[in-house]
Amino acid sequence: MRARRLTGSLSCLVVLTLTAAGCGLSGGSDDGGATAGACKVDKGNVGSGKLTGDVKGTITFQTTNLKKDFSDFFNGVIADFEKTHPGTKVKWIDDPGDNTFTSRTVADAQACTMADVINMNAPTATALTKAGYLLDIGTKDPAASKPFVPSFWKTATFPDASGKSIHTTLPWYTGGVLLTYNKDLLAKAGIDPAKPPTSIFGLFADYEKIAKASDGKYFATMANPVWRFPSDFDQMGIKVLSSDGKSAVFGDDPRTTQWVEWMAKLYKEGAMPKDSLSSSNDPSTLYSQGKVAYGSTNPSFVRFVKQNSPSIYAKTAVGQQPYDALGVASAGAPQFISVAATSKHAPVALSFAEFLTNAENQTAWCKDPAVVIFPTTTESLNDPFFQDATGTDPFSQSRKLVAEQLKTASTNQTSLSPAVQNAVVAQVQLAMQGKKSAADAVKDAQEKSNELLKQGS
Repeated sequence: MRARRLTGSLSCLVVLTLTAAGCGLSGGSDDGGATAGACKVDKGNVGSGKLTGDVKGTITFQTTNLKKDFSDFFNGVIADFEKTHPGTKVKWIDDPGDNTFTSRTVADAQACTMADVINMNAPTATALTKAGYLLDIGTKDPAASKPFVPSFWKTATFPDASGKSIHTTLPWYTGGVLLTYNKDLLAKAGIDPAKPPTSIFGLFADYEKIAKASDGKYFATMANPVWRFPSDFDQMGIKVLSSDGKSAVFGDDPRTTQWVEWMAKLYKEGAMPKDSLSSSNDPSTLYSQGKVAYGSTNPSFVRFVKQNSPSIYAKTAVGQQPYDALGVASAGAPQFISVAATSKHAPVALSFAEFLTNAENQTAWCKDPAVVIFPTTTESLNDPFFQDATGTDPFSQSRKLVAEQLKTASTNQTSLSPAVQNAVVAQVQLAMQGKKSAADAVKDAQEKSNELLKQGS
């Protein structure tokens, strides 16, 4: 299960109401103005050419659910930036990162009030790039790519209104992906905790064993397919979109129907809580209560368990994510930092975004003992802290396992708009409820996806 990132990266899968009208970037008009989306902006913020201007002025920086645990770090970064650039001021706000994040952020963008520098996930970046509300960083600073691991820089591209992929984000940090599980519950089901499955369907088979052994007293995982699609497909090597990204092709692979059949069977047999089919809740609470065998795939989840449920932490182990057909681990889509094309002080905003994501600051934050995250800069990943991770407890093992994975991990994640993802998830949910066959669900999901892709959604 591809779980919620540290910043709630999968909690915003909602249908957006962005229309083609008023979207995109415009370098100018008859009166000499320029627009980003439906907002009037400085001409330097859009079009071709490097961004120029004084790094002076006040900007707003928005993170997602980070202020409670990391105030000291971010206040320090802000103070360092303001000291380095006299005449600047950064106001920090923190969003809760709930399941309305994307819709609220889009609404802010349309109202021309979006934060200047904003922490966002791939679905939000997809929507805002297509609508023209994010600065084209690759154009505005051609040297922006230099600090980053090439594969992570590649993930920072999203299609604009014309379908062209542009760099509207800076890759910030990734959580990595692994299996987190309760050793005692696996053992009760006859599963060897020391031998994690090597394929997604192998993992599903273990879920089924847990369902049969638990008699409804505990579960294997959560039901909502939003946690698994399209990440399971990426790991299995199922192609989700055509090469040009204009049509859905996942239904052409017979394994897609097998995947839906498995999901329906597991739900029917009790491997998943019935009330979790449409819930956005991740496994955190139930796992910490000993009611779910497999926890979040986010390494930071291990810290949560250690802090909130020591008795369950003592039973917790971590293992390798199934490599499946991909053949390597997935790095997971990183969190991103974007700059609003509507910023009134874009030179300040871009400068701060690059300062926040530079190697020094990424390394410093990732070394915080209260978090298990990994940097996206080459210099940071070469730091001995990541290359020489030690320790035998689950928390240390999660850091060590993912640090090793990142040397060869794939960062080629499928990016879908919330509308397309919702359409597919809805059809899978119907199949899981027994309201249609797996084959029909896949057929209808692909047809609905193609309709939305044709509309530009």
